[in-house]
Amino acid sequence: MPELNSGLSAAALLAALPDTVVVADGEGRIAYVSPAVTALLGHQPADLVGKPLQVLMPERLRRGHGEGFSRYRATGEGKLVGATTQVPALHAAGHEVAADLTLSRLTPAPEDTDQDAFVVGVLRDASTTILLERQFEVSRYLAATLRVTAALTEAHDADLAFHQLLPTLCTELDWDAAMLWQPDERGRLVHAGTWSAPDAPVPSLGADSAGRSFRRGEGLPGHAWQRRVPVVVEDLTSDPRVVRHQAVRADGLSTGVAFPVLHGDELLAVCELFSTDSRPVPPELLEVLAHAGRQIGQFLGRLRAESDVRELADTLQRSLLPSHLPAIPGVRLAARYRAGGESALVGGDTYDVTPLPDGRWMVLIADVCGTGAEAAAVTAVTRHTARAAATGSPAEILRAVNAALLHEQGTAPLRFVTACCLVLEPAARGLRVRLGVAGHPLPLVTDPDGDARPVGTAGRPLGIDADVEFTETVLELPPGSTLVLYTDGVTEARDDAGQQFGEDALLRVVAGAPVADPEAVVAAVSAAVEAQLAGSRHEPDDLAVLALAVPR
Repeated sequence: MPELNSGLSAAALLAALPDTVVVADGEGRIAYVSPAVTALLGHQPADLVGKPLQVLMPERLRRGHGEGFSRYRATGEGKLVGATTQVPALHAAGHEVAADLTLSRLTPAPEDTDQDAFVVGVLRDASTTILLERQFEVSRYLAATLRVTAALTEAHDADLAFHQLLPTLCTELDWDAAMLWQPDERGRLVHAGTWSAPDAPVPSLGADSAGRSFRRGEGLPGHAWQRRVPVVVEDLTSDPRVVRHQAVRADGLSTGVAFPVLHGDELLAVCELFSTDSRPVPPELLEVLAHAGRQIGQFLGRLRAESDVRELADTLQRSLLPSHLPAIPGVRLAARYRAGGESALVGGDTYDVTPLPDGRWMVLIADVCGTGAEAAAVTAVTRHTARAAATGSPAEILRAVNAALLHEQGTAPLRFVTACCLVLEPAARGLRVRLGVAGHPLPLVTDPDGDARPVGTAGRPLGIDADVEFTETVLELPPGSTLVLYTDGVTEARDDAGQQFGEDALLRVVAGAPVADPEAVVAAVSAAVEAQLAGSRHEPDDLAVLALAVPR
């Protein structure tokens, strides 16, 4: 090696480099190797000089290298020259080491007629780069699964979440198509959904899978079910675990992976991901998919449980309301009910219309303090006690409900009830109404001219004081009159600024509705409340509106 201007030889300079420098002659033999080769590959430099370059390569790459080197020497063209490529190098101990290789061709000067060097390569340990790349990939996979979970949180039930799962998985993890399989009552996996990117349709696989089912251990979904871990198939067209070879060939699919969605020990589903390109599936991705399957399973299991609870709550709520309004001679009825916000599975509002043996009718509307199962129990006591005591006057009915609530509550937290009770009976001209109010918003009456006003005397709520008394009010409703009962979910509805709808606004809405048209009245009230709540950050309360009118 010649001396440099600084007095250092080129050999000394190369020996100081942390990277391994290998110089080969035109025959592909090692002419020089820097001392760094010992740290990287375990060889002594002197032991390598004169040996072919293949000694640094795994056996599977040697033949291809020989052919490529001969072609490069003849043509001067090579794919690796001038670029940095990650390659496996062979350690002296026999194992492989990942290295970044940069190749350059040496062109000797005209005066260097004895120059034998032909190509120089620089090898650098790639393990740190690979580790960083893998950490980056793991971070990307984890971020993708977090986005999948975040997308699923927008679903209100498990079926909708499953529907959103496939496109979100494919988009976030960069796969071309996906399928979902769910267990049926026979203990087999059946097709539950297919999604594909717009530029990678899978019509053949979709058609083939629609009528299929898999037992445990059968096909790619069945293997993931049986092993309960992600399963990879690098070549879908030839792997014996794949039973849909013709379909995957027709759709041009190359690589597939299936992973189970587990909720504890229960299999909720198996997800398949497909790629049109032959792609590696690193262990890090499999680990992330396994974790994602458990995480998604926990989320979907919770959604399913919440859906079951909501279904039970809906059933309970329906049991606290009449299935339909009865037909009362000479009276028209209409009602609206809307449960409160999402935090309240079962509301505390109820209404009832019950015939009495002597031709009269009892009408009840009530609002229980609180929500949930305990409030529903109090609502049931209120409603059924009122029915049992319905042969009496409104004041007697309210006293009976009050006594029942005090008896049932015992030492439990106070659950007071507001209520409005009416007893209807035919009059010579129109309808006679006896009215009792227990801490409830006063009913509104509109006369045939459309004027609206509150009626009745506000009493104390039920379930607090055993000695409470109630004042009755008698109303004569001529033809063309309307009586409106409602709960405080109407007047206390708040807009985004916290402003309540209020009684004055309700009076205006009722007065502006068509005369003696109860359906139009309840529709107008409901619409006005919804407008009040539009865009509000405040959770709405239960709402019940009941209107009865005497036709002209």
